[in-house]
Amino acid sequence: MSSDFDFSRDTQFLKLLQRRSDVDLTVAALELARDAHPDLDFDLVHNWVSARADEIRPLVVRAASERESLELLAQVIADEYGIVGSPAAYESASGSFLNEVIEERQGIPISLSVLYMAVAGQLGIELAGVAAQMHFLTRLESTEGPLFLDPFAGRRILDEAETVEWLCAITQLPASQVERSLQPVEPRLIIRRMLTNLKVLYAKARDWPAAWIVQNRLVALDPSEYSERRDLAFVALKSDRPGVAVRLLNSLLNTCPPQDEEVLREHLEEAGRLVSQWN
Repeated sequence: MSSDFDFSRDTQFLKLLQRRSDVDLTVAALELARDAHPDLDFDLVHNWVSARADEIRPLVVRAASERESLELLAQVIADEYGIVGSPAAYESASGSFLNEVIEERQGIPISLSVLYMAVAGQLGIELAGVAAQMHFLTRLESTEGPLFLDPFAGRRILDEAETVEWLCAITQLPASQVERSLQPVEPRLIIRRMLTNLKVLYAKARDWPAAWIVQNRLVALDPSEYSERRDLAFVALKSDRPGVAVRLLNSLLNTCPPQDEEVLREHLEEAGRLVSQWN
């Protein structure tokens, strides 16, 4: 079972499906935002990123250290433009979309990190994404060792020991597990995590048409992942696609774990009833 969704205009998402490494993460993130904003002008975000880089560049040139360069980056984005993390951003899909993060000046850790990475990239600062437990961060390989910038907090810059101590405190995980989570991650994982965040939000809001698009993207990224295929079938049913749900559920029943069989058959029965009502 694979997604039949048309991603032909999503040039960077198609690269992710092909497992290519030359992915423009900013554009890939904007392709997700375009699902919610079909007329989204990517150039508006690109121009904002370029303008911020132009503002910061003269400051970075004079910076005494890589840490100071990160401080200047955070100073402009967080202090001068007021773009920081907000608990409210977790409650709306807008907190995941770069265009709305810029407009509303708030976001969640992963979207803020992608925005910081975009500006930093134009400055020659090689920030990488870090998918730590419960909190996405950015990482810079500096001459003094790894430095971690937390865009959600605005100007929090920590070395590796400080980051491990902080994350252990908020996650209650052992230091060894936290340390393993601090390695840079590829765009594919970042986009998948952004999609998973959106999936949870849309399900909570019962916005099934939006969830349908997101779930198709998740299945396209990981077509062999049973849980994503199962959720695609469930979302198909909830988004008034009972015929599609019947096809997907029948396929799942051939390979599902025993504990899922009953609920899949219940959903299949419901989908079948809906199909007969429509015919």
